[in-house]
Amino acid sequence: MIDIQKIRADFPILRQKVYGKPLAYLDNGATTQKPQTVIDTLMRMYSRQNANIHRGVHYLSEQATEAYESARRTLRDFLNAALSQEIIFTAGATAGINTVAFSYGERFVGAGDEIIVSVMEHHSNIVPWQMMCNRKNARLKVIPITAGGELIMDEYRKLLSPKTRLVAITHVSNTLGTINPVKEIIRLAHDAGAHVLIDGAQSVQHIPIDVQEMDCDFFVFSGHKLYGPTGIGVLYGRRELLEELPPCQGGGDMVDCVRFEQTTYNELPFKFEAGTANYIDAVGLESAVNYIRAIGIENIAAYEHELMNYTREELRKIDGIRLFGTAENRVGTFSFLLEGVHPYDTGMILDKMGIAVRTGTHCTQPLMQHYGVEGMVRASMALYNTREETDLLCDGIRKTGRMFFSRPA
Repeated sequence: MIDIQKIRADFPILRQKVYGKPLAYLDNGATTQKPQTVIDTLMRMYSRQNANIHRGVHYLSEQATEAYESARRTLRDFLNAALSQEIIFTAGATAGINTVAFSYGERFVGAGDEIIVSVMEHHSNIVPWQMMCNRKNARLKVIPITAGGELIMDEYRKLLSPKTRLVAITHVSNTLGTINPVKEIIRLAHDAGAHVLIDGAQSVQHIPIDVQEMDCDFFVFSGHKLYGPTGIGVLYGRRELLEELPPCQGGGDMVDCVRFEQTTYNELPFKFEAGTANYIDAVGLESAVNYIRAIGIENIAAYEHELMNYTREELRKIDGIRLFGTAENRVGTFSFLLEGVHPYDTGMILDKMGIAVRTGTHCTQPLMQHYGVEGMVRASMALYNTREETDLLCDGIRKTGRMFFSRPA
């Protein structure tokens, strides 16, 4: 069982008021708020342990290095990776995808080869592959979805071919909340001789992740969506694959021996961590992971599932609302439109009521085109949200409707 009031007390930002109203923060798909323990960790690192890592023999450098590598081990355990060397710290999910798009493309992709994505992907899981395809003269193929926002698996099977090199799929849609059947996606891709990258930016905070059981080749996520700092993320990759890939950036720490004639590269994972690492925020991310593990990701998933079901039923009761994404296997992310009301107007009115939601295309413009809309309103839940905040959201949507069309409550 989760003590929701105790959890909410861990997040100082939730205590404030917005326009005189208690903050109801429902923009967690964009970024989550940070518990005090993460804030304290960052303060401790900057005030007591700040020194560049891997290079110094002095006390502070050794302390910072150990803290950084401890974070790597914690993330290994969190994802159930086989080896610490398979955990590469990045600036976030976008950086992780771009790393794979460049390095994997250089090693494995040639003219006429194919990369598969889906209609529901975030721009960060589309554009890097387009850039790679343009560079390598490869083709990008797209899995369609149903009206309810689920992948059409029969069409996916048809897209797979001997030319397929890699499948890049979101684990959870940032717009629809759909949880994709990634184990089946991975199995089918492997049967076709392809590798798979899973974008876990919207899944690691909601459901347990086991990269070995999932059997993915690459997995990426961002720390700031996992109650951790911004500017830090993780790229998991199978060791045997990472060993084959060339680095995508050159600089300090990723080298073994530098000569003008030729340079040799460092061992994993350092080959992919050029320059001064973001060691402070890596330790902050470890603190966030430890916070989540103390609560229990299974407990979080169960609580959020119940809240998701309640929110879905309450939203369905609202006159004039159009909900996008009706998959049964989903998380508490809800995108919607109120009939005849621009999403920005809805968002601005809710804001004045202290309710923070996201408006626009949510970096999924192809998905907007699929549904024939210019944008949506999105409310996305996290472990500190409550039924009372769902009620505030629904009351705010009804109030918006009355303001525009004098709808009855």
